[in-house]
Amino acid sequence: MESVSIKALWSRHFSEFIQAGEAGMNSLMASVKLVELPAGQQVFYPGAVCEQYLLVLQGSVKAQIISEGGREMLLYHVRSGDSCVLTTSCLLSGDNYPAEGIAEDQVLAFAISKHAFYRCIEQSAFFREFVFKKFSARLSDVIALLEDVTFSAIDTRLSKALLAEESAVISYTHQELATKLGSAREVISRHLKRFEAYGWVSLTRGTITLLDIEALRTGVSQLLSS
Repeated sequence: MESVSIKALWSRHFSEFIQAGEAGMNSLMASVKLVELPAGQQVFYPGAVCEQYLLVLQGSVKAQIISEGGREMLLYHVRSGDSCVLTTSCLLSGDNYPAEGIAEDQVLAFAISKHAFYRCIEQSAFFREFVFKKFSARLSDVIALLEDVTFSAIDTRLSKALLAEESAVISYTHQELATKLGSAREVISRHLKRFEAYGWVSLTRGTITLLDIEALRTGVSQLLSS
């Protein structure tokens, strides 16, 4: 990646930072470090001190919480053009990370030191707006997820997750769906078997094929109300 200039990466992925034309932003952009993380790398973990603000250029980081029993719950993904709401929260509050982040594939990102982050927050109106808009949007997503987990039946959440993929053939294991929905693999498997018995889906190893999308969309609510 040494052959790719930092300026070219800013222009390609965060051109608005260059267009801001602020002295504080120029200083920030000159201070970043380019980091590469291999797939499976732990980016942060519960109790870790937050030392830098990451802007993802390529790849994806998943933020998740793990219960004492070892159950995983996916909170969100951080992809190209994104920042991490947990990182922002920890930098602003001074708290340690409450969850973990894992690189899902090879990740390329700008790393901004916490000192440069604080300085730019003070100096740049553009950067403050960028940080808080990203924070607000992601926080709304997390709250919606927690409301869904707390108040929606697993059948409804499972059908929504399948339909959200917008494909008739979905490459998900039951464990991956369980992590995504904050449930247990056994629970997801049981409900998928029900869907298969109704003729809504077909299950093979690592793949779920949607056979009756309309039934998935309407049938779950009818079952729950019956």
